[in-house]
Amino acid sequence: MNNSKIIILKGPTASGKTDLAIKLYDKHPLEIISVDSVMVYRGLNIGSAKPDPKDLKLYPHHLIDIREPTESYSVGEFHKDVKGLIESVIKKGKTPILVGGTMMYFRVLQQGLSTLPSANQEIRHQIDVEAAEKGWLNLHKELQMIDPKSAQRIKPSDKQRIQRAIEVYRITGKTISSFHQEQKQSLNYQCLDISLFPNDRASLYKRIEERFILMLKKGLISEVENLLSKDLLTSSHPSMKSVGYKQICELIENKCSLEEAKANSIIASRRLAKRQLTWLRSRQKSFFVDCFDQQFTNIIDDKVSQFLV
Repeated sequence: MNNSKIIILKGPTASGKTDLAIKLYDKHPLEIISVDSVMVYRGLNIGSAKPDPKDLKLYPHHLIDIREPTESYSVGEFHKDVKGLIESVIKKGKTPILVGGTMMYFRVLQQGLSTLPSANQEIRHQIDVEAAEKGWLNLHKELQMIDPKSAQRIKPSDKQRIQRAIEVYRITGKTISSFHQEQKQSLNYQCLDISLFPNDRASLYKRIEERFILMLKKGLISEVENLLSKDLLTSSHPSMKSVGYKQICELIENKCSLEEAKANSIIASRRLAKRQLTWLRSRQKSFFVDCFDQQFTNIIDDKVSQFLV
């Protein structure tokens, strides 16, 4: 076990992770590393609840604004980037605090990364051609034949993950689920693992609704319109499939009304929170704090102080 220390601060959407991280930054020698799959994209600001430019200047966050919205950012890239950043921060004599709600990223951090092959553009193109000819539903059926475990986990509408699962099989002859079972290269540090976990889920859902309404007032629709006006970016890009952005894209494309887009976004955010909470509940070694406890900031600050001694 490495003697160096890291802090992990995770929680569901709208649980107050970013505000808490900033308060801890003010009191301890920390550097913030974002663990958020939407904040990596430049221009996706309001809908991702990204800290504003003023706060980012005062409280720098690593792994924010590192990709154009037309680009992809894989779990493997995150794993590689975050390992380098952790070492860099530790060499400065500070403690990395990894903050966010992308549980897929945290899973890789804590359980390790399987040695999946790199993307093969020729095979990906071949799969795209097949999809154009016979549809993604048929490719999902093909995935059911070669990798039932992955097919059960991946929705028939999830083109990106279907493509990746079939691609891995065609490159290696092994299923992507078998690679996931061979996970390795996990981080090896002393770790304070904190989970913000609301005891009252109804309060979290209310906050989710209020926050999305505030995002609309701040100009979320204009933000998405501006993004889609840029060359090459479309609603089919992975960045535009994230919660909130997907529903506003549907509004802009006249697939739904404003009220429907608002309702669908809130429902999608609640479902995301439910999935996040389900995964957090499985992290038995985590230090759980109710994010609606009036003393939760002090409780976590005390825990961090004890850990950093």
